[in-house]
Amino acid sequence: MPFIDCKLSKKITQEQKDEIKTQLGKAVSLIRKTESYLMVGIDDGYSLYFAGESLANGAYVAVNLYGRADESCYEKLTAKICDILNDIIGANGENVYVTYREVKDWGWNGGNF
Repeated sequence: MPFIDCKLSKKITQEQKDEIKTQLGKAVSLIRKTESYLMVGIDDGYSLYFAGESLANGAYVAVNLYGRADESCYEKLTAKICDILNDIIGANGENVYVTYREVKDWGWNGGNF
């Protein structure tokens, strides 16, 4: 049950959003999760600053998941997320932060796991 929240400083097209969503749906397997419960949020045109400067094309990506994954899986997913954002919107990995949060209480469909 992952939720991947993408905050992008660059405004992008709906086609680019759809492609990011599709590629993240494939990449989530790197943390041993499936797309069937994946939720993705994409907030473009978001004001991001790094080292005191406005980022024209950067991203903050927060990956929340029910349970946990190995650090090596997170390493692989971080690399893949950076590749996806570089390929689709030209965001250089030097301007991309990725964080992970493991959640032990997760609600869905009126109940909790």
